[in-house]
Amino acid sequence: MKAKKKKRQDDFQKVKLKVGKTKPKADNATNTNFRTRGIHLSEQLNRDTTGPTTHRQLGVNDLMSQLHHYNANVKYSALLGLRELLSLNPSLLEQHLSRLLSEVAAVVTDKDGNVRVGATRVLKFIAQSVPAERVAPFFPLLSAHLSCAMTHIDTSIQEDAMKVLDVLLEHYPALLAVRPEVLLTNFLELISHRQNSGGAKKAQDAEGRTWALSVNLSRTLTSQQWRLAVLLRLGRFLQAVVEERPVEESDIFHPGESGFGSSGEGKLNPLYLNWEELTYSKVGVKLYEHSGAKPTPPSTFRLRPEVDPGPAMGEGLDSAEAIQNFAATLVPLLLEVWVEASAGDCPWNSTEGAHLLTPDAMSVMFQVLSILQLLRKLAPQQDHRDRLDEWFHKEYLGDFKLHFMKNFPFGTRDTPKHKKKVDLKRSKQTSAVPGLTVEPLALNITVCQVMVSLSQRQGVGRETDGDWLTPLRTFARDTLGSGVKLSYRQLHMLLGTVWKMVLTQRSKTVTDDLLAAVYIYYKQKHLTLQTRSLLLSFYSKLYLQEQGHTHIARSKVLCCWLASLPVQLFHLGHRNPALSTRLIQSIQAAASRGHKDLLNSLQTHACRLYDPQEGVVGLLPVESQQRMVQLLYFLPKISPSLLANLSGCCSTGQISAGLAASLIRIVHLRSSLSSWSFGSPEVAVEDVDFISFLFSTLMGFSSSKLASLQEDFDECALPPTFLTPLKLYPTQLEQFTHHWDVVEEVCHCLETLSSKSQCFDILQNGICKYLTKLEVVPDNMAAGLLRAVSRLVDLSILPVEPMLRFLSQCCLSLLALLITLQQDIPTETNHKKEAMWSACVSALSTVPRLLRMVLQLMRAGDFNEEELPQLAQILSMLLQHVPLHSQLLANTALLQDIIQNLTRYSRSATREQWLTDLLYYYSVTVAHSSSARRGSQGLRDMY
Repeated sequence: MKAKKKKRQDDFQKVKLKVGKTKPKADNATNTNFRTRGIHLSEQLNRDTTGPTTHRQLGVNDLMSQLHHYNANVKYSALLGLRELLSLNPSLLEQHLSRLLSEVAAVVTDKDGNVRVGATRVLKFIAQSVPAERVAPFFPLLSAHLSCAMTHIDTSIQEDAMKVLDVLLEHYPALLAVRPEVLLTNFLELISHRQNSGGAKKAQDAEGRTWALSVNLSRTLTSQQWRLAVLLRLGRFLQAVVEERPVEESDIFHPGESGFGSSGEGKLNPLYLNWEELTYSKVGVKLYEHSGAKPTPPSTFRLRPEVDPGPAMGEGLDSAEAIQNFAATLVPLLLEVWVEASAGDCPWNSTEGAHLLTPDAMSVMFQVLSILQLLRKLAPQQDHRDRLDEWFHKEYLGDFKLHFMKNFPFGTRDTPKHKKKVDLKRSKQTSAVPGLTVEPLALNITVCQVMVSLSQRQGVGRETDGDWLTPLRTFARDTLGSGVKLSYRQLHMLLGTVWKMVLTQRSKTVTDDLLAAVYIYYKQKHLTLQTRSLLLSFYSKLYLQEQGHTHIARSKVLCCWLASLPVQLFHLGHRNPALSTRLIQSIQAAASRGHKDLLNSLQTHACRLYDPQEGVVGLLPVESQQRMVQLLYFLPKISPSLLANLSGCCSTGQISAGLAASLIRIVHLRSSLSSWSFGSPEVAVEDVDFISFLFSTLMGFSSSKLASLQEDFDECALPPTFLTPLKLYPTQLEQFTHHWDVVEEVCHCLETLSSKSQCFDILQNGICKYLTKLEVVPDNMAAGLLRAVSRLVDLSILPVEPMLRFLSQCCLSLLALLITLQQDIPTETNHKKEAMWSACVSALSTVPRLLRMVLQLMRAGDFNEEELPQLAQILSMLLQHVPLHSQLLANTALLQDIIQNLTRYSRSATREQWLTDLLYYYSVTVAHSSSARRGSQGLRDMY
């Protein structure tokens, strides 16, 4: 027993440690005496160097793969890297646009706020860089993610979805407006909810409402701030839908539409159709009777649709019924928002100060009214819009009068400002709502426009509209008449309100009251061009509505405005061509209708308007000049002083030659010498005045200008010689060409008169009385006179000696100038040379004894050696012209004397080339005449 016990104790014997001895190692001790070596995979740490990377050496594929990471910080850093990479390398947008949009849009609904903010920033950068046509194929995916964010159960995601919507509304409004029904439902769900079909079902059915405003206490914003944010985006979205939808314009102005303020006033844009493309397309093309010249009577008849639209069609906004269905849901909610905003600012139910609102309440109410306006504009056609207005008038006129007109007009409540500690949380809440400051004036004007749009034309059973329109009319009159500065949009809306009230009330008192207020605003100084044009367009289009509206036609204010237009046009002048064009259009519209006040005012100020030096005609654009010329047709009388100014406008080149020709035709038509009698207005120009006008225009220079040329002839005119009996004043090519075209029109008018011989006698007396004593004659006037005389002369007419002497001097001087131009400038003055040559030749061949007098001047001249070649060239040119051969042969003796003198004066030993050419042409002419039968003896004696 003892031996077994001792052996058992040896198995568990404790090892005794001794000082100074090494501690023995344990049996389970780990041996650390080993070496390690790393395993390197050569492909593991390689970076993607095929494309650009960020500062962290991450490419676009790496960054987009990190967007699926579970960690929010990794996703946020990936979004920052994407923005950095895309800003440095814009080409990546084109390469990876599809994947970028799908990946970034997917994290818009991420649960982390920083990730959503980063995704919004990346989307904004993409939207700023990529056009809408490139994003269009991928936009349904963006719209789907946006709808998910707007309808998310998390309120913070809904708030961030508004920021994404802001980006898309700013850059891609047309893409958002393609299918508006889905987003409109999302907007409704953001501020309201569908009511349960529980115990309150009967009450709901009685009112026909299935939606009610909702309150969510978990939001960081107040209910009013959240509704303001949603309504602001809803207004912008509806505006995008309206702008992208083709709207049928009407002749009568409707508030808030392009109406009289549109830039395309009075213009028709042609529509070019490709019938092959339209055969299988779904685009409708409207066809009108009489090419649209006559209005088509409205009809409510509609064809049955080819395909059953089904219930989903009702969700769109393509018809008046669909818009009514949507408005029936939205308008009650808007009225609840209005009541909530107005009730919150009226403590203790007191009536005092009920019209005073806080800025937040005013912003909410302004958005409610703006959305109501946009609902009207959703109607694509005018008949749809009229039906929608009638529906609003029937369903909601009582509610609108109760809520909108109860405390009208509204004002701003003064709230005392207390010094408080800045609350960071409160500041974040206010910053989440977009900044929108609404003035009371803008709110009141919008109320006017919404309410007036519900008014209907006065008739049986509609007289009560005047009761609730009275405060609106008073506000519009006081606002326009008080001189308050309005913005362009506010003025446009207020003028639309006035327009609607004038056409619906049909009262002369109301019309004069409102138009007087508009005229007070119109007479203000320092108005902008856009504002002044808007007022002009308002008055001019209102004047065009006078037919069928006796209260407009009898308006004294409108007559006063029309009578002031010519004075305004003179004072405005060319300082503002666009505004002057507006004025001229208004003047022309009233003048064409024979408005007496305007025509009398235009008659009084016509001389100042058409003055060649200080008038506005020569300084306006071509289109305005044409309208000014057309106004002459409507003038009651055209005085001699006005005719003198018109002649100056034609001669000085302030208007084009074609426009000058139109002016001459109009003056001719208004004279008693016109052969056109059917449908022409009363005679405005006397016979003597008309002939004087033509003669002044034919001269091309005024008497004062000709007198100054006689005094300063040494500086401006060519020196006289024996070859040039007159001192010619050379005009510029442009001036000469312009005058030549005007002369052609003057000659045409003279030829159309009944007695050509009397016209020639008048022209002959004018030349002898005013022109024969001139020493300096402009070359364009000399050519024009020769042209006119040659077209009016007849074989039965024998010109007097003084006129023949003056015309011969003009002809010889022009021929000498023609030789000079051919030597100096052979190419630049081709048209001028051709005109001068044709004028001389036509006069020499048609005017009796003119060629003989020219040859006598050549024979009697004491020419020097330098002028001999020029004289020979003139004779050579005349000899080469076949129509002059008979006249030259009739004066053979004179011609031989001149050639003998030239041969005698030529002192050179050898014959000059110019003399050789002259002798050759003379021999050819004589030989040709000897072989042919000569003319009659009487004709030879005449020439």
